[in-house]
Amino acid sequence: MSSRPVAALWRLRPYLRPYRFQLIAMIVAALAAEGAEVAIPLLVKSVIDGAIAHHERSLLIPLGIAAIALGVASAMLSLIRRWVQGNAVADMEKTIRDDLYAHLQRLDPAFHDEWQSGQLLSRATTDLSSIRRFAGFGIVFLITSIVMFFGVTALLIHLNWWLGLITGAMFAPVLVFCTRFERGYKVLSRRVQDQEGDLTTLIEEAASGVRVLKALGRAPEAAEVHFAQSTEVYKTQVAKARLLGGFWSVLDLIPNAAIALIVVLGAVAVSHHSLTIGGLVAFITLALFLVWPIEALGYIIASGEEAATAAQRVLEIFDTAPEITEKTSQPEQARVVAPAHLHFEHVGFTYPGSTVPVLRDVDLSLARGETLVLVGATGSGKTTLLQLVPRLADPTSGRVLIGGTDVRDIPLAELRAAVGCAFEEATLFSASVRENVTFGAPDASEEEIEAALTAAQAQFAYDLPWGLDTRIGEQGMSLSGGQRQRVALARAILARPEVLILDDPLSALDVHTEERVTSALGDLLAGTTALVVAHRPSTVALADRVALLKDGVIAATGSHRELMVAQPAYAALMSMTEVEV
Repeated sequence: MSSRPVAALWRLRPYLRPYRFQLIAMIVAALAAEGAEVAIPLLVKSVIDGAIAHHERSLLIPLGIAAIALGVASAMLSLIRRWVQGNAVADMEKTIRDDLYAHLQRLDPAFHDEWQSGQLLSRATTDLSSIRRFAGFGIVFLITSIVMFFGVTALLIHLNWWLGLITGAMFAPVLVFCTRFERGYKVLSRRVQDQEGDLTTLIEEAASGVRVLKALGRAPEAAEVHFAQSTEVYKTQVAKARLLGGFWSVLDLIPNAAIALIVVLGAVAVSHHSLTIGGLVAFITLALFLVWPIEALGYIIASGEEAATAAQRVLEIFDTAPEITEKTSQPEQARVVAPAHLHFEHVGFTYPGSTVPVLRDVDLSLARGETLVLVGATGSGKTTLLQLVPRLADPTSGRVLIGGTDVRDIPLAELRAAVGCAFEEATLFSASVRENVTFGAPDASEEEIEAALTAAQAQFAYDLPWGLDTRIGEQGMSLSGGQRQRVALARAILARPEVLILDDPLSALDVHTEERVTSALGDLLAGTTALVVAHRPSTVALADRVALLKDGVIAATGSHRELMVAQPAYAALMSMTEVEV
């Protein structure tokens, strides 16, 4: 195998370390099982050259019982190996998957925006399965095959030195052939794994976007794209199978050719009395044991190459360091977020790889308990500004402070417990309404849940088939867009945050429902510092103060009435008309 993938596989060895005793037990059991099988031909030699040749029938029964005992021992040892192996490698795969999931959760949203979901899924499923198979079978087979090859070759030389050397030498070309095979197989292995990740993405997108595909009549076109990608995977898989099939056919040919030569040369050796008939039978039987190590070599190389490539792909995720991290030690006063004001202090933000800033010298303060509505044209940076508060992103310049403390000095768990969020694109999980609403407050009482649902005008949840225990499907797709937004809003309210971030959370609601939600929120936000993005004048009714974000800077602040008079750009946004600014 090539050095880079092997190095990647070697880096995962800490996950094998806790199971080193199980691995040793597997190897010992496998070697003992193979040793029991190798001993049987030697018993056959004793039967032929001893009991049969000398007509000592009394030896047949003990030798037969010994052969049966060796067979039973081999079977029991194989059973033990598989049992130990199944538990150890499955646990190892689970540990890697758990660590991978935890690492994905630590990575900031920008990482997930850049990566296709299918690529992440294939790494967390298919690739980890490849690593598990090699850890469970490949490593054991590699060691046992090497020991078997040299051990059996030594026995063959012991039976007849020149015939044993010839037999061992005939397998030397296999090493050269394996090297050539590995070069081509590693390329195809990586290609098919990447292509399967792309195909998984297409399937996931088609499943989540099935309504759009059907509504726009694009299902046939989507099927064509899927067919083209599937065809690419098929072609690569066929090329991989063709290469592997050719490799294994040669591995089959070499040992069989060796056996044919052994039969001829063995007959010559028997005729010259340098080998007994029993010795020839044992020699041929033992030579057949060399077939499996050679054939296993093909499996080991293929499995190892797939596992090494999989390890390389998994480590691409592990090697991505989170950009949003906690300081190793926070100031003592930052251990708890105190109820206080929110301040953006000369904040600037530029997306990685871009030279155009989204936010420039934003200076904005919200007093404790104040509700500020942020308005601006599409692309002005409103959502980006909101994401800086719970540290879904960090400013490239300036600071965001809660209660006078830089949010980067506050432990992430405490910060995000103190900051509640509801976004325009309501994200719900494949769980019950109750589980979704209590996601940020698992210990909430029934009265608190009901109050949050009432405030968000989400009482419809009680009318679902199983009430709050009704499962709402992946992404809450069994609910309407407005219902999803209201459930997400109830979740943010129930968390009882010190700071509430609302990113146009009422956009999917009708006017009457929005009016009721706005009225309820007005009461709830009385003691909470709230930053709300709004696009409709009705939502501005929540505001104690309004800020206009234009071209990445705060262009003006004031009441709704003041801005309508003094800021034409604001008046244009509120009236949904275009004006020259």
